[in-house]
Amino acid sequence: MSVHRIQALARTALPEMTDDLRTLVELETPSNDKELMDAGLAALEAWAGRRLGSPDERRHHDGGPHGDMLELLYRGTSPVTVLVLCHYDTVWPAGTLAEWPFHVDDDQLATGPGVFDMKCGLVQAVWALSLLRRLGLPRPAVRLFLNGDEEIGSPASRPHVERLSEDVVATLVCEAAAGPKGALKTARKGGGIFEVTVEGVEAHAGLEPERGASAVHALAELVTSIAALGSPEQGTTVNVGVISGGTRGNVVAGHARCAIDVRIAVPAEAARIDAALAALRPADPRVRATVTGGWNRPPMVPSPASGLLFKQAQSIAADLGWTAHGTSVGGASDGNFVAALGRPVLDGLGAVGDGAHARHEHVHLDHVPTRTALIAGLLSACAT
Repeated sequence: MSVHRIQALARTALPEMTDDLRTLVELETPSNDKELMDAGLAALEAWAGRRLGSPDERRHHDGGPHGDMLELLYRGTSPVTVLVLCHYDTVWPAGTLAEWPFHVDDDQLATGPGVFDMKCGLVQAVWALSLLRRLGLPRPAVRLFLNGDEEIGSPASRPHVERLSEDVVATLVCEAAAGPKGALKTARKGGGIFEVTVEGVEAHAGLEPERGASAVHALAELVTSIAALGSPEQGTTVNVGVISGGTRGNVVAGHARCAIDVRIAVPAEAARIDAALAALRPADPRVRATVTGGWNRPPMVPSPASGLLFKQAQSIAADLGWTAHGTSVGGASDGNFVAALGRPVLDGLGAVGDGAHARHEHVHLDHVPTRTALIAGLLSACAT
């Protein structure tokens, strides 16, 4: 079958793919460094050009203070179009590469900042299309979207993702796979980032504490209520991750704040969380609490259209000799935006490995040919 030919060619090309992965990892692209992001995107475009030639269409979008976005369209043998989503920004600050360089060990584990999330997925996506071309196999038009602000919630790129996913037969997200067996991501939680700011009344803690109203004490009371909003049975988690406040130990605190991360699996939970946060009231009437922030991604809820795409992936995986499983994960991606609109999307097509956002981030290079063949097989299936 054709996927076997793709897989065999990908195995032969693995040294080249590994060199490409090194090239991409050695482009430091932290989300908050505009200069590095601009340089990284220019280098990525040049690399894609070496592998795929000049695109038939090119559109560049300004990301404001964050990374820009780039659309590259490559026409195929079929009139249909598939959207392939990749992000090139990482969570790693500038300078990380100097102390943690790209490395491949004897077990074919590749490590380095951003190697798993998600530069290996980007390599696999580009090579999947390249291999289809080399073998002369059916392929759709592929619109490759390189996103520069995914790690910070896609504030500038979301409208582009939603627009581009409208007139395509499928959206493939090359984010990293889940777990050691490389499960595909068929559902994801949505996420919200909130901050509660509390304003109290400062006073001398020894001379006249009764004249003060502690923002820290009030926030401590509110945190208990906030944490209780989690609902395991609904798949809702609430984490108060940062607390700060006060100025000195002998001063009744006039200010305090906390940062909250909320993940929901059920869309209706957003309204419940919003209402509960809006209703927060300190017990002391002299203290005022303000909630800011909001939801940056809706949940990715499986749809019939996405289910059919997953079944197609299972069939291709079976031809390649492995069993593809689907799973739900707590993290969100740009695929959430597509799913919320009821459009077919499949996520987790990228690298098999572990350690996203952690120092043990790595990918298993021996899985790269098969994962590349899976992406290529899906593209070809969409064209026939």
